[in-house]
Amino acid sequence: MSRKPELKGRAARLARLFPAGRARQAARTPFVLLVVLLLGGGLIGLLVLNSALSEGSFRLDDLQKQTKNLTDEEQALQRDIDAYSAPDALQRRARELGMVPGGDPAFLGPDGTVKGVPSPAALRQTTVPPAPEVIGTRSTAAAAPTPTASAPVTPVSVPAPTPTPALTPVTSPTPTPGR
Repeated sequence: MSRKPELKGRAARLARLFPAGRARQAARTPFVLLVVLLLGGGLIGLLVLNSALSEGSFRLDDLQKQTKNLTDEEQALQRDIDAYSAPDALQRRARELGMVPGGDPAFLGPDGTVKGVPSPAALRQTTVPPAPEVIGTRSTAAAAPTPTASAPVTPVSVPAPTPTPALTPVTSPTPTPGR
């Protein structure tokens, strides 16, 4: 076995300050335990962090799918709105409701004068099929021709337009100064 060399002078005095043999191993034990605990705590911390990140990733994926579905639904609803607000669709719906295009408008100026000549709305003249005659228990309505799909007929009962009297400008009284 090899022996340690003898220390002399200052080195010998310093060597006496440090314990020898068993005491040195006892001093390493708390350090090793501290390192093992730090490594174990770091590993557990990494596992917790990793699971939290993966949970957040799953939640993000679910929210992205939900956002995509809601965006698709919004686009479908916007297409429906665009289809219903198209001019031809509005005109068709207005005719179904019995509306007719308006006439020429007249405008009232700030001084009370009427600009333009108003005219009444042009009424649509439609042919209303006669009421079916009843002979016994059988009706003759089955023999009447049916309207074609290209020209829908909607019965409208509207009285004949009455002529409107000419409009005269209305003048407002002039305000008196000092009032």
